[in-house]
Amino acid sequence: MHVPDGYLDAATTAGTAAVAAAGVALALRGARRELDERTAPMAGLTAAFVFAVQMMNFPVGLGTSGHLIGGALTAVLVGPWTAVLCMTVVLLVQAVVFADGGLTALGANTTLMGLVAVGVGYGVFRLLRAVLPATRTGVLAATGVGAFLSVPTAALAFSALFALGGTADVPAGTVAAAMVGVHLPIGLGEALISVAVLGAVLAVRPDLVRGARDLVRGSALAPRPEAAGRPAAPTAADAR
Repeated sequence: MHVPDGYLDAATTAGTAAVAAAGVALALRGARRELDERTAPMAGLTAAFVFAVQMMNFPVGLGTSGHLIGGALTAVLVGPWTAVLCMTVVLLVQAVVFADGGLTALGANTTLMGLVAVGVGYGVFRLLRAVLPATRTGVLAATGVGAFLSVPTAALAFSALFALGGTADVPAGTVAAAMVGVHLPIGLGEALISVAVLGAVLAVRPDLVRGARDLVRGSALAPRPEAAGRPAAPTAADAR
């Protein structure tokens, strides 16, 4: 999914850079409402996790491979605005340190994986949360579907950018078909990994999952005192 230097012409590259800059500016303002004593440390951990997992590729077929984008998962864990900032930092470090995605294409990559993937993944998550049961299973199902759809949607967005300003002499329809065909199985892997990670966090510290805090308040999902680092309340057996 990382766009290298030279795949898009100068006008399209500049346009995506402007879109990315505007999106990050909005995210900086929106993240003020999301960041608190729980979200801030979680954002750092989530960004580090996404960075590490994006460096690990899994085979898709026909010589291609894919990796976790992490937009939907990050948005569910720390909120959509903070997720945009996390993804932007990850993409910037990857481009500068590992040359994974070109520096001139940073705007395109931020737009695709930081704005489109996060926006679609979290948007689908919120829509499904409104209709699914307010349970742990409902949260996981909404996350899985959002994660799955975010990947081919980002691929389609790249196809649209390529149709506008691609530098290679390849028909736009061919690019779109190839991108969607490859990224559908990648999306399935994205969904499975996102559900597995979120399920693990919900099992131990559900209060750290911003997208599920409504289930924690006064519910059985509240973290155990031991898991939260607090001593358990004395029981009748302890008093004897």
